[in-house]
Amino acid sequence: MSPRPRLLYVTDLAYPARGRRYGDEDVWLTARLRGSFDLALCHPLDAAALMDGFDALVVRNSGPVIGYQEEYEAFRERARALGARVYNPLHGRGDMAGKQYLLDLTAAGHPVIPTVDRVEDLPLLPEAAAYAVKPKAGADSIGLRFLPYEKLSGLTYGEILVQPRVDFRYEVSFYFVDDLFQYALYAPDPERRWVLEPYEPTADDLAFARRFIDWNTLDHGIQRVDACRAPGGELLLVELEDLNPYLSLDRVPEETRDRFAAAFTDSLHRFLEA
Repeated sequence: MSPRPRLLYVTDLAYPARGRRYGDEDVWLTARLRGSFDLALCHPLDAAALMDGFDALVVRNSGPVIGYQEEYEAFRERARALGARVYNPLHGRGDMAGKQYLLDLTAAGHPVIPTVDRVEDLPLLPEAAAYAVKPKAGADSIGLRFLPYEKLSGLTYGEILVQPRVDFRYEVSFYFVDDLFQYALYAPDPERRWVLEPYEPTADDLAFARRFIDWNTLDHGIQRVDACRAPGGELLLVELEDLNPYLSLDRVPEETRDRFAAAFTDSLHRFLEA
């Protein structure tokens, strides 16, 4: 490696995310990282062609891969062929690998919204007023729809998941760098899910989030554990985002942002030295 490691930072600065500004977040983060690394930014569709010659690729706000699935798979294959270092590492078991983990965690009895992908398993779901149907490769609510139970048996299964629609009190997200908790945010109003406020987690909340970080077995990387507070007061996993989690850094105090940037920088150094 050169005296200053060379990073290819993968982001879609113009992605039109509802309620979020990907570009602003990555402009701020790269400005901080430039103090320790030589950086180049590229669009996710250009990453496969440009990755050679860098010490690592950092995949950040690259947008839902459902919109460029073929190109994303080609990127992963080329990275493996070249032995390229990709951060987050490509062996993540969460959203990076699709939604299969929701089925695996349901079957293993973890606190997750119950999830099935076969018509014969529909009776295993708890009774609900409506059911969420989403593509296994979905993200950012793409393809999400809600149906009554009697409509579920007529669906074509194989590439979809079905979950009960939970009448949750609020959603809360826990943000980690490697296995180190950084901060939590929540949406007090379920109808305004991207209007986030700082959240002070309890010891039980952190134990809940950490069990999924431990389950994922990523030694390096940024992860976000999304959960909902069910009517009974318990937390249920909604999503384990380990590919390109948006960080909502504009919603946290400056001190927290600075601490996160320092943890991110330290993690990248450890990743490059591993």
